[in-house]
Amino acid sequence: MAKRPCWVEIDTQSLEDNYRFLKSLAGGAELLAVVKADAYGHSLELCAPAAVRAGAAWLGVTCLEEGLAARRLCPEARILAMSGCFPGQAAAAVEHALTPVVWEPWQLDGLERAAQAAGAAPGSVAVHLEIDTGMSRQGVSLDGLEPVLAGFAPGGPLRVEGVVTHLFAADETDGRVNELQRMRLAAALGEIAAAGLKPEWLSVGASAALLSGEAGRISELAGRFGMRAMLRPGLSLYGVAPEFVPDEPAVVTEARARLRPVLAWKTRVTAVRQVEAGAVVGYNGTFVATEPMRLALLPVGYADGLDRKLGNRFSLLVRGERAPLVGRISMDLAVLDVTGVDGVEAGEEVVILGSQGAETVSVHDHALAAGTIPWEVFTRIGRRVERQGLGVRG
Repeated sequence: MAKRPCWVEIDTQSLEDNYRFLKSLAGGAELLAVVKADAYGHSLELCAPAAVRAGAAWLGVTCLEEGLAARRLCPEARILAMSGCFPGQAAAAVEHALTPVVWEPWQLDGLERAAQAAGAAPGSVAVHLEIDTGMSRQGVSLDGLEPVLAGFAPGGPLRVEGVVTHLFAADETDGRVNELQRMRLAAALGEIAAAGLKPEWLSVGASAALLSGEAGRISELAGRFGMRAMLRPGLSLYGVAPEFVPDEPAVVTEARARLRPVLAWKTRVTAVRQVEAGAVVGYNGTFVATEPMRLALLPVGYADGLDRKLGNRFSLLVRGERAPLVGRISMDLAVLDVTGVDGVEAGEEVVILGSQGAETVSVHDHALAAGTIPWEVFTRIGRRVERQGLGVRG
């Protein structure tokens, strides 16, 4: 049976190219490919193996459930569960060799019990310890570090393989917050070293940190404590550079031009109708035709992730031209004004996000119009929208 014509195309070759380009910016630091949230809505099934093909030894997921899915797809990859284990999940982490982020004593207790029950050898269960360097979100504070470090008993099954923090203002170009966070991180690393622990990895920073040249500073700090640097690109892996404030560094502008979008979102015109002046379009009459118009019906709505706020304020691409969305976007339907685009008929391809001819509707365009961020635009594309892999280009 033919499917509803609303789909996403995933260019896995572009993802591989992006990973290799980002690796060239890392100055020898390791990269963890972030594939959480179904690879930012792009499809874990398509993107995790592509990242591994490109050379990624590490994949980053949110939770154990995502980690198990990634493990089935990529049996040899190291998989970091960045939100750690929730109660009752430690045994699965141990069994499937998933590496959880930890920061609470109860997490360590659960993992140690699970490791002992599995007969794990001393130091064989790796964890990454997250330090809160100022975000007040996830991670152990400097004041609370001592009791957490005490959970790593000599001869116990748990090993602090890595130390993690998140640079929460890496897109602010004055760098003052980054510097303060690095100072706090250095203090924590000193305490960790004094406790006799010797982590291998220092995992700091996402796409903004990598693109803006933060890798060198992270590597320097890592080297000071005998560690290796790791960064965790997410958005840039999918071909999109975050926006920087107040001004974008030249190095970021250059990188933005090299990255290739991985996702294109498309649909087809279901039907075209002619309406007269005065015709109401959509719920509550938010659009009324002021002249005779041609309207194209699209089988896509807010249940698919097309933000309801885009009605009457955004355009999609058809026949290489922009056509405005008119009326409110419904759960399953939207309407385009194609009066100014010649020849539009049922079956015509419409680009919701991506390029057609010389025109492009970018994820930043969507985010600006909807008052949100690119990450949300990608991740809210509904599961009923089929993801189609384009495969490797010749």
